[in-house]
Amino acid sequence: MTRSVVVAGAGIAGLTAATALARQGWTVEIVEIRPEGATAGWGLTLTGPSLRALDSLGLADACVERGYGMTTITNVDGAAAETIDLPGLIGPGRPSMVGIARPDLHAVLRDEALRLGVRITCQAGVAAIDSRMSIKLTDGTTRHADLMIGADGIRSHVRDLLGLQATVRYHGQMVWRARVRRPTWATGIVTYAGPAMTAGVVPISHRDAYVFLTENGVAATVLPDNELPTRMRDLLGPFTGRITDLCPQIQESVVRRPVRTALIEGPWSQGRCVMIGDAAHAPCPQMASGAALAIEDGVVLAEELDIHSDVTSALAAFENRRRERCTALVKTSEEIAALEGRQRHRETYPLTAKCHSRMALPA
Repeated sequence: MTRSVVVAGAGIAGLTAATALARQGWTVEIVEIRPEGATAGWGLTLTGPSLRALDSLGLADACVERGYGMTTITNVDGAAAETIDLPGLIGPGRPSMVGIARPDLHAVLRDEALRLGVRITCQAGVAAIDSRMSIKLTDGTTRHADLMIGADGIRSHVRDLLGLQATVRYHGQMVWRARVRRPTWATGIVTYAGPAMTAGVVPISHRDAYVFLTENGVAATVLPDNELPTRMRDLLGPFTGRITDLCPQIQESVVRRPVRTALIEGPWSQGRCVMIGDAAHAPCPQMASGAALAIEDGVVLAEELDIHSDVTSALAAFENRRRERCTALVKTSEEIAALEGRQRHRETYPLTAKCHSRMALPA
């Protein structure tokens, strides 16, 4: 008998889980509160674990083609530069990680989900869930399913409906991002330690990259969009090195977001409902691994549901496989954020390298 699932959230975690389950024959519907095609931010990094999980779905090469393949992270601190070579996890001749524009990644995931018959309903969220798995949507309609997946982000409404407790913390940092032309010297991720902040460049295609800046010791305020480009250029002013050459390109469409983490303290599931991705465990962006955890969640959840005929047993097995790994990454990212806030940049480099090595282990 065909099993059915409703996925709340058409982001990275939700689309990956939907695709993985549709490949196993589940009837899948994604409900997304935002309008069709809405994505936030300029780009992200698909690290080795991301690519490994995507490769299991046959999607890694499409991401490599749309993005920019890389193997190194170079940390520049004054005159010193330290390069971390990341392990390749998807075989020889293929990159260790890929920088990619968020709309391009979403297009790869969404197109595959639709090809497999996943139904995507936009501008509809989850309003209520009862013990019989009757799921009422905000558009007034109701769904009945064998499984409910909450993949609706760090401020998850589904998590609240289920009564699952999560600690959401703001770390006194705001991350700025702006899209620029990729400089020829940016063939991997390059970060810079400034007097009080960090910044860097991430290629997302052969033509484009984005500049990021982590501002320390600030309140989580909202600034007018038209003020952001000038403010970001001013904040980059004290930096030295090649990153300052990119300041004139920062003219519009700057994104500024607070650095927050989230972690569910207790079980990630209730009955036949489970939380994945940022809704369960959102790390700081410094580890560039939030997407990896979200993608792995979707793949691992489908694996456990394929192994176990009973949904609740599968959810318990899924959490058992994921909790230690995801918790460790969130905690390490918080430690890195704290060290950055105290300008102890060099102490973050071995933490980053160690965590990437741990993430290279099987999920």
